[in-house]
Amino acid sequence: MPVPSELLRGVAEAEITPRGIRPHRLPAWVREQFPDGQLLSMESQPSGVRIVFQTTAGTVELVTHPTRITYLGAERPRGRIDVYVDGALTVRDTLDGGDRIEVDLTSGQTVFHPGHAHTTTVSGLPAGRHRIEVWLPHNESIDLVDLRADAPIEPDDAALPLWVHHGSSISHGSNALAPSEIWPAVAARRAGVELRNLGLGGSALVDPFLARVIRDAPADYLSIKLGINVVNLDGMRLRTFVPAVHGFLDTIRDGHPDVPLLLISPLFCAIHEDTPGPGAIDPGSIGTDQVRFVATGTPGDVALGRLTLQVIRRELRSLADRRAADKNLHYLDGTALYGPADAAELPLPDGLHPSAEAHQRIGNRFAEYAFTQDGPFA
Repeated sequence: MPVPSELLRGVAEAEITPRGIRPHRLPAWVREQFPDGQLLSMESQPSGVRIVFQTTAGTVELVTHPTRITYLGAERPRGRIDVYVDGALTVRDTLDGGDRIEVDLTSGQTVFHPGHAHTTTVSGLPAGRHRIEVWLPHNESIDLVDLRADAPIEPDDAALPLWVHHGSSISHGSNALAPSEIWPAVAARRAGVELRNLGLGGSALVDPFLARVIRDAPADYLSIKLGINVVNLDGMRLRTFVPAVHGFLDTIRDGHPDVPLLLISPLFCAIHEDTPGPGAIDPGSIGTDQVRFVATGTPGDVALGRLTLQVIRRELRSLADRRAADKNLHYLDGTALYGPADAAELPLPDGLHPSAEAHQRIGNRFAEYAFTQDGPFA
């Protein structure tokens, strides 16, 4: 049967396609208002999206048709589907097939390579009713073609507290091993909350439409991680960044005046700590085993308002202090999640994104900070 949209968690909507349905993390009005290629690519990758249901079936099969972006001369790990049965990881399935869009980083040209559908199978389930949670790939777009089982599938009506998180490619899951191991998923699973992940690679740019999406989203907890993409893009100066963040928070508060809201500054990233953007791919790393990123700005060049991560942390802390009347607004320095000591122990493989092991550490630290008895989401 086609995957019923009511089984999907962590989505804005499901688009009907010739193959089935395609989960979207942003609503159609955003995609129509600002059809930016980077944003559209990222929001269609179902980071944090799950199919959740109950069944007495012994075998369940999910047929999908993935679409991925690859780079000529640079290998990228395939996406995975994680299946949890009654809270335990039971299947970790690496995708094969699907369509491939190959990008030549030197010329910008793209080539489309069609592929076949993929089937994920869970078999040998013991007798009785089970809660099945299927985490879709965080790094490949996907059409949900068919959901098959040898017993009826029913919606799971368990109501968990809902955490909505917005951030950059790190929150999206870059370099994470699997969809349930991106750091927001690690934190959500540990805390026992429902995740809606609005981590969007390259697109945490204080966009007003994202603030409206968050304003209108049901939420028990909210977190906003801002800064690294603004520096990567060299997209703002100090004079425009600070008022934009105020406006972003004001819009969210229009819909969620009292919901706990955590403002998070950037994690440690050596290339941008004292050097503004734009960020770029190191040409010398193209064609090697590991593409790397570099900062192309001038170190220390902040006199005219150019932004570095150190400047952004200072300004976000000051901004939070000036909004002290909002007792449910909290600030977290991102280096408490991943700082210089962590970078020495678990270096950023590409100079920008944490490793799979670091995602685990960040997620656990966030859960310990935010969801414990004295935390902002207690």
